[in-house]
Amino acid sequence: MPADSPAQRILVVDDEPDITALVAYHLVMAGHRVATAPSGRDALEAAREERPALIVLDLTLPDLSGLDVLAELRRRDETREIGVLLLTARDDESNGIRGFALGADDYLVKPFSPPELVLRVGALLRRLRPATLATRGCLTAGPILIDTMARRVLVNGVEIRCTTTEFKLLRALIEREGRVQSRAQLLETVWKVEPHLRTRTVDMHLQRLRRKLGDAGRCIETARGAGYRFRRSESRAHH
Repeated sequence: MPADSPAQRILVVDDEPDITALVAYHLVMAGHRVATAPSGRDALEAAREERPALIVLDLTLPDLSGLDVLAELRRRDETREIGVLLLTARDDESNGIRGFALGADDYLVKPFSPPELVLRVGALLRRLRPATLATRGCLTAGPILIDTMARRVLVNGVEIRCTTTEFKLLRALIEREGRVQSRAQLLETVWKVEPHLRTRTVDMHLQRLRRKLGDAGRCIETARGAGYRFRRSESRAHH
């Protein structure tokens, strides 16, 4: 797997700077891309923004416990599939086991050897890749491929430069393929605002997105008086 692959992005969460630096150093030397967070709330924000392939998560944090962070990661749709390796103190090993019930993928007891950590991380990434990183990390619809972790859009293999809002719009439509999405629904999903606000902004963004997608833009249909729907060209041909 290439070192710059988005599937190699790892988030290290620990409030002890020495441990964070040690873990990050060895993971970077193993070819991974590493981000760090010192608290549970920072970890949740980073997980949502960075979409790492794996989180190395300490159970003892200054605000939320690692188990609370894990439960929240598994509750949210956008972070549910991220791999989690827990770090637990020797006298708190039972919480590492509890973590499995909450959806952890593995745990490691402190103190640990950095080579063992690197091996565990590599094994987890290989195990997660077929089910999660490769399949659930990408959405395909006709000529369009969305890499949800790297936030990239490709049409017939060529990357299309989209704004964050355009990316979210396209993803929302493809994830609900074939179903009409009202402007109010798209405002709630993409802009996170109340549905009674002005909806003209949805139309303007979708017009620009269609132009960027070229011929594939025809897959975004206008349902007159109702909203928008994504349908592949082959699906339209049968109607």
